[in-house]
Amino acid sequence: MELKNEGLIEIKHLTKDYSNNRGLFDINLSINKGEMVGFVGTNGSGKTTTIRSILGFIKPTKGCCYVNGLESWSNQSEIAKLVGYVPGEIAFPDLKTGVNFIKSQAEYKNISNLEYADKLIQELQLDPKANLKRMSKGMKQKTALVAALMADAPIIILDEPTTGLDPLMRDAFLSIIKREHEKGKTIFMSSHMFNEMEETCDRVALISDGKIIDICDMNKIRNRDSEDFKIEFVDKESFDKFKDFNFNITRVQEKYMQYTINIKKSEINNLFKSLKGLNVKFISEVKYTLEKHFNEVIKESK
Repeated sequence: MELKNEGLIEIKHLTKDYSNNRGLFDINLSINKGEMVGFVGTNGSGKTTTIRSILGFIKPTKGCCYVNGLESWSNQSEIAKLVGYVPGEIAFPDLKTGVNFIKSQAEYKNISNLEYADKLIQELQLDPKANLKRMSKGMKQKTALVAALMADAPIIILDEPTTGLDPLMRDAFLSIIKREHEKGKTIFMSSHMFNEMEETCDRVALISDGKIIDICDMNKIRNRDSEDFKIEFVDKESFDKFKDFNFNITRVQEKYMQYTINIKKSEINNLFKSLKGLNVKFISEVKYTLEKHFNEVIKESK
């Protein structure tokens, strides 16, 4: 099946009202072929309900979702053929081992060559012979990841995929996902970990209380035309004199004789020239992060 280049995944005015202000409310999002889009928000914000709606597991109260032009609720089985999916809550069938589960999934998806599955098992350091029901949360997560990715589906949808993984395995997983993205896969991944989104995504949508309140282009975060610096002075004379230079001061901490400033990258040389005659204790860059951006958006929206 040929895939649409634009709007491969479409969420249009999606509402799922569970009452008492719980659910999703008029969600809109479009994901193009080859994009990796993150979906970030706190627990209970609506991430899983959105993903289940895309996959056709939940019937919306209003609005609809489309995957490659197919309306999700009416075409769940067709959409499943296009998607590798890792759910947030993993419930395995009544099979003895991880090997049995992976083989059953391969048969269901008509996969005869398990070379890629074996490669993923090695990369994730998974013991697939372990008893499926007795696996730790991390082991279950790895098994589900192998099953989702081994079919080489063009669309990958992941609901909190690194939950239960230790830091080394989280890094291994992110490397695998970056590789899938480089292959041209379309990826939609929910998480509450901002650093995971920063490392991997083209865009990130922020959901709060069932509403998307911002969609951030990660290039704008990574390539801002300004930077933030924290400057601390040794004496009050230097601290007071710095104000005369009229830099954009965003925070003052008089107790520590500190300023935080925002400055255009083109003006950084002027900053260091201005500091030459002052008694500076330290100057450090304050990294602008996706989390900081979204905290600002949430603050402004209240």
